[in-house]
Amino acid sequence: MKPPRHLALVAPPPPRETWRDQARAAVTSLEALERHLVLTDAERAGVARSLASGFPMSITPYYLSLCDRHDPRCPVRIQCVPHASEGVEVPGDLRDPLGEEAHQVAPELVQRYPDRVLLLATDRCSVYCRFCTRSRMVGQDGGARSEQRLQPAIDWIRAHPEVRDVIVSGGDPLVMSTRRIERVLAMVRSVPTVETIRLATRAPVVLPMRVTRALCATLRKFAPLWVMTHFNHPKELTPQAVTALERMADHGLPVMNQTVLLRGVNDHADTLEALFRGLVRARARPYYLLQADPVRGTGHLRTSIATGVAIMERLQGRLTGIALPRYIVDTPEGRGKVPVGPDYVVAREPGVTALRTFRGEVVRYVDPPADLS
Repeated sequence: MKPPRHLALVAPPPPRETWRDQARAAVTSLEALERHLVLTDAERAGVARSLASGFPMSITPYYLSLCDRHDPRCPVRIQCVPHASEGVEVPGDLRDPLGEEAHQVAPELVQRYPDRVLLLATDRCSVYCRFCTRSRMVGQDGGARSEQRLQPAIDWIRAHPEVRDVIVSGGDPLVMSTRRIERVLAMVRSVPTVETIRLATRAPVVLPMRVTRALCATLRKFAPLWVMTHFNHPKELTPQAVTALERMADHGLPVMNQTVLLRGVNDHADTLEALFRGLVRARARPYYLLQADPVRGTGHLRTSIATGVAIMERLQGRLTGIALPRYIVDTPEGRGKVPVGPDYVVAREPGVTALRTFRGEVVRYVDPPADLS
């Protein structure tokens, strides 16, 4: 692996006054993008393809300010600027890699596990990440879902008391107004058997001014509610982003982060160590390091699983347990998540297991007798 690039945190220019200003000023055209970045031919072709294919480009001025103007290898730029390689399909690519359409149990509702469901509250995002699992649908079907459109999903949850956990996602729910978010969360909370709500959002990363005190106070009404964020590189941990994370924590909102392992962005242990340490300092728990889903046209952004395993082996022992996520592969066709990691078991014999520590030492662990009576 090559050494990491762009580890320095760069404070962006002062953001526009409100998150709505940022959303309205999002860059969505080739002409607007070229006013900010010196594009390569591959990026120009990627933007043209994006605008023609239905998977839109949208980048907030804030997030665009984190991009290196001249370097196409910038880890933020790779995540948000389309590339011609998106038109290349490789073996294993899938339109719907997690089988969400096959596991839809009601309109806007996906169930892949017995005790939890995914509620798709909107198809809009402030930034469309180029590795998006739902690139087949985001930005294409009318934005925030009405209460009438979501009601059959709520009715289904009410009829299935085994569902204890609801993940509200999209798109990004935090691009909706606070009043609409409150109504959606109230619908979910009206089901007495729902114990926890998770809100999946990249707003703290790409639109941190959205995380206002008023928003946090609204979310707090629906506790226990967990916020699932999506930081992928330490360059994204700007002062504004850290303020957003700390504000949520101050309002009693636990924050968990799911990092996607991306080629050329964070596929190096030093990069991820810096990211995970920074998240813990901001009181966000690194939860998953996710193998990138095999979305059609993202082969240039994905790594091998062996790369992820090697990175996790380097991080083991270097990071405190609260900063070390689990490495997860979300298996194709919606078969569920599988934890993957280095094999620290050297040998097994009856009653004794030989283990390799992060220092490379081999240690024997002796089991207790089966019957001590």
